[in-house]
Amino acid sequence: MLLCKEHTHGLLVMKRILLVFILAAAVMYGILHGNLWRNNFYWISFYGQTSSVRASPSYVTSGVTISYNQLPPTAVKRRNALDTCLLKPAFESLLGVDKIYPFLCANDFIRVAEFQGSNKFELPYGIKRAEQFFRLALSRLQNCGLSSEEDSIPCRRCVVVGNGGVLRNKTLGEKIDSYDVIIRMNNGPVIGYEEDVGRRTTFRLSYPESIFSDPIHYDPNTTVVLIVFKPRDLKWLWEILGGQKISTKGFWKKPALNMIYKSSQIRILDPSITRKAAYEWLHFPTRFPKKEKPKHPTTGLIAITLAFHICHEVHLAGFKYDFNDRNSSLHYYGNETMSQMMQETPACLQLRVNSASCCLCQAGLALPSITQCTCAGTGTRRGL
Repeated sequence: MLLCKEHTHGLLVMKRILLVFILAAAVMYGILHGNLWRNNFYWISFYGQTSSVRASPSYVTSGVTISYNQLPPTAVKRRNALDTCLLKPAFESLLGVDKIYPFLCANDFIRVAEFQGSNKFELPYGIKRAEQFFRLALSRLQNCGLSSEEDSIPCRRCVVVGNGGVLRNKTLGEKIDSYDVIIRMNNGPVIGYEEDVGRRTTFRLSYPESIFSDPIHYDPNTTVVLIVFKPRDLKWLWEILGGQKISTKGFWKKPALNMIYKSSQIRILDPSITRKAAYEWLHFPTRFPKKEKPKHPTTGLIAITLAFHICHEVHLAGFKYDFNDRNSSLHYYGNETMSQMMQETPACLQLRVNSASCCLCQAGLALPSITQCTCAGTGTRRGL
Protein backbone atom coordinates (compact mmCIF):
# COMPACT_ATOMS: atom_id res chain seq x y z
CA MET A 1 0.00 0.00 0.00
CA LEU A 2 2.81 2.41 0.94
CA LEU A 3 4.70 1.49 -2.24
CA CYS A 4 1.58 2.22 -4.33
CA LYS A 5 1.23 5.68 -2.76
CA GLU A 6 4.89 6.49 -3.38
CA HIS A 7 4.53 5.38 -7.00
CA THR A 8 1.43 7.59 -7.46
CA HIS A 9 3.22 10.54 -5.89
CA GLY A 10 6.22 10.02 -8.23
CA LEU A 11 3.97 10.05 -11.30
CA LEU A 12 2.36 13.28 -10.09
CA VAL A 13 5.77 14.95 -9.74
CA MET A 14 6.82 13.77 -13.21
CA LYS A 15 3.61 15.18 -14.72
CA ARG A 16 4.23 18.56 -13.08
CA ILE A 17 7.81 18.64 -14.33
CA LEU A 18 6.64 17.71 -17.86
CA LEU A 19 4.00 20.47 -17.70
CA VAL A 20 6.63 23.01 -16.70
CA PHE A 21 8.82 21.96 -19.67
CA ILE A 22 5.86 22.26 -22.08
CA LEU A 23 4.98 25.73 -20.77
CA ALA A 24 8.61 26.83 -21.01
CA ALA A 25 8.85 25.56 -24.59
CA ALA A 26 5.67 27.44 -25.49
CA VAL A 27 7.04 30.67 -24.03
CA MET A 28 10.35 30.27 -25.91
CA TYR A 29 8.49 29.60 -29.16
CA GLY A 30 6.42 32.73 -28.65
CA ILE A 31 9.54 34.84 -28.05
CA LEU A 32 11.41 33.45 -31.07
CA HIS A 33 8.34 33.73 -33.32
CA GLY A 34 7.79 37.32 -32.19
CA ASN A 35 11.39 38.25 -32.99
CA LEU A 36 11.16 36.74 -36.46
CA TRP A 37 7.89 38.58 -37.08
CA ARG A 38 9.37 41.86 -35.91
CA ASN A 39 12.34 41.44 -38.25
CA ASN A 40 10.07 40.74 -41.23
CA PHE A 41 12.18 37.99 -42.79
CA TYR A 42 10.96 36.51 -46.04
CA TRP A 43 12.66 34.00 -48.31
CA ILE A 44 12.58 34.33 -52.07
CA SER A 45 14.54 32.79 -54.92
CA PHE A 46 17.14 34.72 -56.93
CA TYR A 47 18.48 33.15 -60.14
CA GLY A 48 17.76 29.67 -58.78
CA GLN A 49 19.50 30.33 -55.45
CA THR A 50 17.71 30.93 -52.18
CA SER A 51 18.48 34.24 -50.51
CA SER A 52 16.96 36.18 -47.64
CA VAL A 53 15.45 39.63 -48.07
CA ARG A 54 14.88 41.74 -45.00
CA ALA A 55 12.40 44.55 -45.03
CA SER A 56 13.49 47.82 -43.51
CA PRO A 57 12.03 48.13 -39.99
CA SER A 58 10.60 51.59 -40.60
CA TYR A 59 10.74 54.71 -42.74
CA VAL A 60 9.42 58.26 -42.79
CA THR A 61 6.75 59.36 -45.27
CA SER A 62 4.83 62.61 -45.28
CA GLY A 63 6.45 63.43 -41.95
CA VAL A 64 5.17 60.27 -40.27
CA THR A 65 7.42 57.42 -39.15
CA ILE A 66 5.86 54.06 -39.94
CA SER A 67 6.99 50.53 -39.17
CA TYR A 68 6.73 47.49 -41.42
CA ASN A 69 5.17 45.67 -38.47
CA GLN A 70 1.99 47.57 -39.40
CA LEU A 71 1.92 46.14 -42.94
CA PRO A 72 -0.12 42.94 -43.54
CA PRO A 73 2.03 39.88 -44.39
CA THR A 74 0.39 39.62 -47.84
CA ALA A 75 1.33 43.23 -48.60
CA VAL A 76 4.92 42.72 -47.39
CA LYS A 77 5.22 39.71 -49.67
CA ARG A 78 4.01 41.75 -52.65
CA ARG A 79 6.42 44.58 -51.86
CA ASN A 80 9.36 42.21 -51.45
CA ALA A 81 8.60 40.79 -54.90
CA LEU A 82 9.67 44.17 -56.30
CA ASP A 83 13.16 43.78 -54.82
CA THR A 84 14.31 40.75 -56.80
CA CYS A 85 17.21 42.57 -58.48
CA LEU A 86 20.52 42.38 -56.63
CA LEU A 87 21.83 45.55 -58.32
CA LYS A 88 20.94 49.02 -57.05
CA PRO A 89 19.06 51.21 -59.56
CA ALA A 90 20.69 54.45 -60.73
CA PHE A 91 17.66 56.39 -59.52
CA GLU A 92 17.66 54.93 -55.98
CA SER A 93 18.21 58.39 -54.49
CA LEU A 94 14.91 59.56 -56.01
CA LEU A 95 12.90 56.87 -54.26
CA GLY A 96 13.77 58.19 -50.82
CA VAL A 97 12.28 55.08 -49.22
CA ASP A 98 11.76 51.45 -50.11
CA LYS A 99 9.70 50.69 -53.20
CA ILE A 100 5.93 50.93 -52.99
CA TYR A 101 3.79 48.14 -54.41
CA PRO A 102 1.75 50.19 -56.89
CA PHE A 103 -1.63 48.45 -57.03
CA LEU A 104 -4.37 48.30 -54.41
CA CYS A 105 -5.82 44.95 -53.31
CA ALA A 106 -9.35 44.43 -52.02
CA ASN A 107 -8.36 42.35 -48.99
CA ASP A 108 -5.91 44.77 -47.37
CA PHE A 109 -6.09 48.22 -49.04
CA ILE A 110 -7.29 49.88 -45.82
CA ARG A 111 -4.33 48.60 -43.80
CA VAL A 112 -1.91 49.44 -46.62
CA ALA A 113 -3.35 52.96 -46.75
CA GLU A 114 -2.81 53.34 -43.00
CA PHE A 115 0.75 52.10 -43.45
CA GLN A 116 1.46 54.48 -46.35
CA GLY A 117 -0.31 57.39 -44.67
CA SER A 118 -2.88 57.51 -47.48
CA ASN A 119 -5.73 57.47 -44.95
CA LYS A 120 -4.79 61.06 -44.05
CA PHE A 121 -5.14 62.43 -47.61
CA GLU A 122 -8.14 62.84 -49.87
CA LEU A 123 -8.11 61.93 -53.56
CA PRO A 124 -6.07 62.01 -55.70
CA TYR A 125 -3.41 61.53 -52.99
CA GLY A 126 -5.15 59.18 -50.56
CA ILE A 127 -8.33 57.28 -49.74
CA LYS A 128 -9.74 59.56 -47.03
CA ARG A 129 -13.54 59.93 -47.35
CA ALA A 130 -13.49 57.59 -50.37
CA GLU A 131 -12.97 54.24 -48.62
CA GLN A 132 -16.39 52.90 -49.61
CA PHE A 133 -15.87 53.88 -53.25
CA PHE A 134 -12.52 52.06 -53.29
CA ARG A 135 -14.12 49.00 -51.68
CA LEU A 136 -16.88 48.85 -54.30
CA ALA A 137 -14.51 49.31 -57.25
CA LEU A 138 -11.97 46.77 -55.96
CA SER A 139 -14.74 44.23 -55.45
CA ARG A 140 -15.18 44.16 -59.24
CA LEU A 141 -11.53 43.26 -59.93
CA GLN A 142 -10.27 39.68 -60.01
CA ASN A 143 -6.69 40.27 -58.86
CA CYS A 144 -4.17 42.99 -58.04
CA GLY A 145 -0.84 41.42 -58.97
CA LEU A 146 1.79 42.18 -61.54
CA SER A 147 1.51 39.81 -64.48
CA SER A 148 3.35 36.49 -64.13
CA GLU A 149 5.69 37.56 -66.93
CA GLU A 150 6.87 40.64 -65.04
CA ASP A 151 7.13 38.66 -61.78
CA SER A 152 9.68 36.31 -63.39
CA ILE A 153 12.10 39.09 -64.44
CA PRO A 154 14.52 39.97 -61.60
CA CYS A 155 15.95 43.22 -63.05
CA ARG A 156 13.28 44.85 -65.20
CA ARG A 157 14.31 47.22 -68.00
CA CYS A 158 11.42 49.60 -68.57
CA VAL A 159 10.54 52.31 -71.05
CA VAL A 160 7.84 54.91 -70.45
CA VAL A 161 6.44 55.98 -73.81
CA GLY A 162 5.02 59.50 -73.93
CA ASN A 163 2.72 60.74 -76.66
CA GLY A 164 4.99 63.56 -77.92
CA GLY A 165 5.28 64.35 -81.61
CA VAL A 166 9.04 63.80 -81.34
CA LEU A 167 8.33 60.08 -81.91
CA ARG A 168 6.83 60.68 -85.35
CA ASN A 169 8.93 59.19 -88.18
CA LYS A 170 11.73 58.12 -85.79
CA THR A 171 11.22 54.36 -86.41
CA LEU A 172 11.90 53.54 -82.75
CA GLY A 173 9.25 50.82 -82.59
CA GLU A 174 11.65 47.87 -82.58
CA LYS A 175 13.82 49.54 -79.92
CA ILE A 176 10.81 50.21 -77.69
CA ASP A 177 9.55 46.64 -78.07
CA SER A 178 12.93 45.30 -76.86
CA TYR A 179 12.26 46.42 -73.25
CA ASP A 180 10.94 44.05 -70.58
CA VAL A 181 8.18 46.45 -69.52
CA ILE A 182 6.55 49.06 -71.76
CA ILE A 183 4.40 51.69 -70.05
CA ARG A 184 2.06 53.87 -72.08
CA MET A 185 -0.57 56.38 -71.07
CA ASN A 186 -4.04 57.57 -71.90
CA ASN A 187 -5.24 57.01 -75.47
CA GLY A 188 -1.92 57.06 -77.30
CA PRO A 189 -2.58 54.46 -80.04
CA VAL A 190 -0.35 51.61 -81.15
CA ILE A 191 -2.30 50.37 -84.17
CA GLY A 192 -1.08 52.17 -87.26
CA TYR A 193 2.00 53.57 -85.50
CA GLU A 194 3.92 50.36 -84.78
CA GLU A 195 7.03 51.44 -86.71
CA ASP A 196 7.46 54.52 -84.52
CA VAL A 197 6.15 53.42 -81.10
CA GLY A 198 6.23 49.62 -81.14
CA ARG A 199 3.55 46.98 -80.79
CA ARG A 200 3.72 45.85 -77.16
CA THR A 201 2.13 47.45 -74.10
CA THR A 202 2.63 46.08 -70.60
CA PHE A 203 0.86 48.78 -68.58
CA ARG A 204 -1.37 51.59 -69.81
CA LEU A 205 -2.22 54.33 -67.31
CA SER A 206 -5.62 55.92 -67.86
CA TYR A 207 -8.59 57.56 -66.16
CA PRO A 208 -12.27 57.41 -67.22
CA GLU A 209 -11.98 60.35 -69.62
CA SER A 210 -8.88 58.95 -71.38
CA ILE A 211 -9.32 55.17 -71.50
CA PHE A 212 -9.87 53.40 -74.84
CA SER A 213 -13.49 52.49 -75.58
CA ASP A 214 -13.13 51.35 -79.21
CA PRO A 215 -12.58 47.54 -79.33
CA ILE A 216 -10.07 48.03 -82.16
CA HIS A 217 -7.53 49.07 -79.51
CA TYR A 218 -8.04 45.98 -77.32
CA ASP A 219 -4.84 44.14 -76.38
CA PRO A 220 -5.16 40.95 -74.29
CA ASN A 221 -1.59 41.37 -73.00
CA THR A 222 -2.09 44.89 -71.62
CA THR A 223 -2.80 45.69 -67.98
CA VAL A 224 -4.82 48.90 -67.60
CA VAL A 225 -3.95 50.96 -64.52
CA LEU A 226 -6.67 53.34 -63.37
CA ILE A 227 -5.41 56.63 -61.90
CA VAL A 228 -8.11 57.80 -59.50
CA PHE A 229 -8.46 61.59 -59.32
CA LYS A 230 -11.94 61.77 -57.77
CA PRO A 231 -14.51 59.45 -56.13
CA ARG A 232 -16.59 59.59 -59.31
CA ASP A 233 -13.82 57.68 -61.12
CA LEU A 234 -14.27 54.73 -58.75
CA LYS A 235 -18.05 54.80 -59.08
CA TRP A 236 -17.59 54.83 -62.86
CA LEU A 237 -15.44 51.67 -62.67
CA TRP A 238 -17.95 49.93 -60.42
CA GLU A 239 -20.82 50.84 -62.76
CA ILE A 240 -19.11 49.98 -66.04
CA LEU A 241 -17.83 46.59 -64.83
CA GLY A 242 -21.26 45.80 -63.40
CA GLY A 243 -23.01 46.52 -66.69
CA GLN A 244 -24.91 49.43 -65.16
CA LYS A 245 -25.94 52.70 -66.76
CA ILE A 246 -23.06 55.20 -66.64
CA SER A 247 -23.71 58.68 -65.35
CA THR A 248 -21.54 61.25 -67.13
CA LYS A 249 -21.94 63.91 -64.45
CA GLY A 250 -18.84 64.98 -62.56
CA PHE A 251 -16.35 64.44 -65.42
CA TRP A 252 -14.41 67.15 -67.22
CA LYS A 253 -15.27 65.46 -70.51
CA LYS A 254 -17.36 62.46 -71.51
CA PRO A 255 -15.93 59.23 -70.03
CA ALA A 256 -15.87 55.84 -71.72
CA LEU A 257 -19.34 54.28 -71.75
CA ASN A 258 -18.19 50.72 -72.42
CA MET A 259 -15.23 48.72 -71.14
CA ILE A 260 -13.20 46.85 -73.77
CA TYR A 261 -10.88 45.24 -71.19
CA LYS A 262 -11.59 42.25 -68.94
CA SER A 263 -11.78 42.88 -65.21
CA SER A 264 -8.71 40.65 -64.79
CA GLN A 265 -6.71 43.21 -66.83
CA ILE A 266 -7.57 46.21 -64.64
CA ARG A 267 -5.67 47.53 -61.61
CA ILE A 268 -6.21 50.57 -59.38
CA LEU A 269 -3.09 52.64 -58.76
CA ASP A 270 -2.16 53.25 -55.14
CA PRO A 271 -2.74 57.01 -54.54
CA SER A 272 0.57 57.15 -52.70
CA ILE A 273 2.30 56.91 -56.11
CA THR A 274 0.48 60.06 -57.27
CA ARG A 275 1.17 61.73 -53.92
CA LYS A 276 4.86 60.97 -54.19
CA ALA A 277 5.00 62.55 -57.65
CA ALA A 278 3.19 65.67 -56.40
CA TYR A 279 4.86 66.31 -53.05
CA GLU A 280 8.31 64.76 -53.30
CA TRP A 281 9.08 65.42 -56.98
CA LEU A 282 7.15 68.56 -57.87
CA HIS A 283 7.06 69.93 -54.31
CA PHE A 284 3.44 71.00 -54.66
CA PRO A 285 1.97 72.65 -51.57
CA THR A 286 -0.41 70.50 -49.55
CA ARG A 287 -2.92 73.36 -49.68
CA PHE A 288 -3.65 75.83 -52.46
CA PRO A 289 -5.27 79.25 -51.98
CA LYS A 290 -9.06 79.15 -52.30
CA LYS A 291 -9.00 81.18 -55.53
CA GLU A 292 -6.32 79.01 -57.09
CA LYS A 293 -7.17 75.72 -58.79
CA PRO A 294 -5.14 72.83 -57.28
CA LYS A 295 -2.42 71.39 -59.52
CA HIS A 296 -1.90 67.67 -59.97
CA PRO A 297 0.90 65.67 -61.65
CA THR A 298 0.42 64.74 -65.28
CA THR A 299 -0.26 61.16 -66.30
CA GLY A 300 3.25 61.04 -67.77
CA LEU A 301 4.96 61.95 -64.52
CA ILE A 302 2.77 59.50 -62.59
CA ALA A 303 3.77 56.80 -65.11
CA ILE A 304 7.46 57.57 -64.54
CA THR A 305 6.95 57.39 -60.76
CA LEU A 306 5.25 54.01 -61.19
CA ALA A 307 8.21 52.80 -63.27
CA PHE A 308 10.65 53.79 -60.53
CA HIS A 309 8.84 51.47 -58.12
CA ILE A 310 8.62 48.37 -60.32
CA CYS A 311 11.74 48.66 -62.50
CA HIS A 312 15.49 48.52 -62.09
CA GLU A 313 16.25 50.58 -65.20
CA VAL A 314 13.95 53.30 -66.56
CA HIS A 315 14.18 54.93 -70.00
CA LEU A 316 11.87 57.50 -71.58
CA ALA A 317 10.60 58.07 -75.11
CA GLY A 318 8.34 60.80 -76.46
CA PHE A 319 8.78 63.43 -73.73
CA LYS A 320 10.18 66.29 -75.81
CA TYR A 321 8.31 69.16 -77.44
CA ASP A 322 9.63 71.61 -80.03
CA PHE A 323 8.66 75.07 -78.78
CA ASN A 324 10.53 76.74 -81.63
CA ASP A 325 8.11 75.43 -84.24
CA ARG A 326 4.45 76.21 -83.56
CA ASN A 327 3.43 74.00 -86.47
CA SER A 328 5.30 70.89 -85.32
CA SER A 329 3.27 67.87 -84.20
CA LEU A 330 2.01 67.91 -80.63
CA HIS A 331 1.52 64.12 -80.61
CA TYR A 332 2.88 61.30 -82.74
CA TYR A 333 -0.74 60.75 -83.80
CA GLY A 334 -3.48 63.17 -84.88
CA ASN A 335 -3.21 66.66 -86.34
CA GLU A 336 -2.79 68.86 -83.26
CA THR A 337 0.22 71.17 -83.38
CA MET A 338 2.43 72.83 -80.79
CA SER A 339 0.34 75.98 -81.08
CA GLN A 340 -2.33 74.28 -78.92
CA MET A 341 0.14 73.54 -76.13
CA MET A 342 1.71 76.99 -76.27
CA GLN A 343 -1.66 78.50 -75.38
CA GLU A 344 -1.38 76.93 -71.92
CA THR A 345 -0.03 78.83 -68.93
CA PRO A 346 3.76 78.73 -68.33
CA ALA A 347 3.23 76.82 -65.06
CA CYS A 348 1.28 74.10 -66.88
CA LEU A 349 3.93 73.87 -69.59
CA GLN A 350 6.65 73.44 -67.00
CA LEU A 351 4.62 70.73 -65.29
CA ARG A 352 4.11 68.84 -68.55
CA VAL A 353 7.64 69.05 -69.88
CA ASN A 354 10.40 70.10 -67.50
CA SER A 355 9.58 68.44 -64.17
CA ALA A 356 10.07 64.84 -65.25
CA SER A 357 13.09 65.65 -67.40
CA CYS A 358 15.00 67.49 -64.68
CA CYS A 359 14.31 64.88 -62.02
CA LEU A 360 15.58 62.13 -64.30
CA CYS A 361 18.65 64.09 -65.33
CA GLN A 362 19.61 64.73 -61.72
CA ALA A 363 19.30 61.01 -61.07
CA GLY A 364 22.06 60.35 -63.62
CA LEU A 365 20.02 57.86 -65.63
CA ALA A 366 21.25 56.27 -68.83
CA LEU A 367 18.46 57.11 -71.23
CA PRO A 368 17.98 56.53 -74.98
CA SER A 369 18.73 59.47 -77.30
CA ILE A 370 15.16 60.31 -78.13
CA THR A 371 14.73 63.77 -76.64
CA GLN A 372 17.11 65.98 -74.69
CA CYS A 373 17.18 67.95 -71.46
CA THR A 374 19.79 70.09 -69.78
CA CYS A 375 20.61 69.12 -66.20
CA ALA A 376 20.37 72.15 -63.94
CA GLY A 377 23.72 73.24 -62.54
CA THR A 378 25.75 70.81 -64.61
CA GLY A 379 25.53 72.06 -68.17
CA THR A 380 25.51 68.45 -69.36
CA ARG A 381 22.87 67.02 -71.63
CA ARG A 382 21.33 63.59 -71.36
CA GLY A 383 19.01 61.70 -73.65
CA LEU A 384 15.34 61.58 -72.73
